[in-house]
Amino acid sequence: MDGRGREGSNPLLERTKSFALRIIRLCRSIPEGRVEKMIALQLMRCGTSVGANYRAACRARSAAEFRSKLGIVEEETDESIYWMELIIDSGIIPQERLCDLLNEANEILSMVVASIRTSRNRSEKSLLRRNQKP
Repeated sequence: MDGRGREGSNPLLERTKSFALRIIRLCRSIPEGRVEKMIALQLMRCGTSVGANYRAACRARSAAEFRSKLGIVEEETDESIYWMELIIDSGIIPQERLCDLLNEANEILSMVVASIRTSRNRSEKSLLRRNQKP
């Protein structure tokens, strides 16, 4: 199964997969060199993990599991931002080439953090309602 049926109904699923594909293209374009290769591998690992872990979060069996998996997405997205900043700051690739991808990473990060907060608030409200019942 290629997951295409789910992507249409979940824009973030689509965006995280597109993000991973853009990361792959970026890593392929990084110049060959020992340091550059190590940085590219780190970025490849965390950048492609964003979509994989978001996909896993969509299959969570509970709200707690959903938040836990989204926490991993948050960490991997933030790490991707770190490696892209390092690529820019070390002069491997100019900032102009990474600007759009960095913006996308920051937008994904914001959406994931908002989703975690929303899920946490819903769980807390649900717990309060259960405790208030006679």
